[in-house]
Amino acid sequence: MIANVLVDNLTQSGLSPEWGLSFYLEYQGHGILLDTGASDRFMKNADTCGIPLKEVEFGVLSHAHYDHADGMGAFFERNREALFYLREGCGEDCYGKKGWFHKYIGIHRGFLKKYRERIRYVSGDYEILSGVRLIPHQTEGLEAIARSVNLYRRQGRRLVPDSFSHEQSLVFDTEQGLAVFSSCSHAGVDNIIREVREACPGKAIYAVIGGFHLYKTPEAEVRALAGRIRRTGIQKLYTGHCTGQKAFDILKEELGEAVEQLYTGMEIEI
Repeated sequence: MIANVLVDNLTQSGLSPEWGLSFYLEYQGHGILLDTGASDRFMKNADTCGIPLKEVEFGVLSHAHYDHADGMGAFFERNREALFYLREGCGEDCYGKKGWFHKYIGIHRGFLKKYRERIRYVSGDYEILSGVRLIPHQTEGLEAIARSVNLYRRQGRRLVPDSFSHEQSLVFDTEQGLAVFSSCSHAGVDNIIREVREACPGKAIYAVIGGFHLYKTPEAEVRALAGRIRRTGIQKLYTGHCTGQKAFDILKEELGEAVEQLYTGMEIEI
């Protein structure tokens, strides 16, 4: 399979970056879009690279935050047929909260209604194609993680800590092992590795690709996470976006050549 990074925070080419993430994936002759960044920038970059978004067969939204979802409208205008797979728990209800201040960080308001004919909600482990699965969180108590990073959802008139029921991993079965795309890994990348192993018994995980949401995480916690990742035995980590440069440098120091930096325009072949 081949993964093209259509947008990330960083760039090493003439392509334009933004705070967001989007991948174009080719797998056994199928074209797949994972996330759409925060605007139509992913589409402009795809056009520059000659990537045919009109031919994408289906899309996947990793979770219900604007920096992964707000380009969906542009995609639906460009591609008139592809369905987009969202986790059953998705809604327009995500907030960042600190003290009394709260800010909406969810899917562009109105998208879920406007594009409802193009959206498919899935639950449990869901196989889209042979060798391609969507895996939800199975870890309990994720609200504690959400509270520590100030991520909430609106429930009536209240904001409650996010359980990340709207988040999912996109997993591909390749000759080298499973390739796990986890765009922000809010539940913790080590938890996600365990979840995928439990969902795919007997399958080795080769790589995890995505953001790890470590840009505000203290150094000691990042080093402890690196130790837990090392013990999983996975071979490759491609990470960027919400990982943050300081955390990336620590992971690189701890895990060496296993860690590679994502950037806009990067092509990964597995």
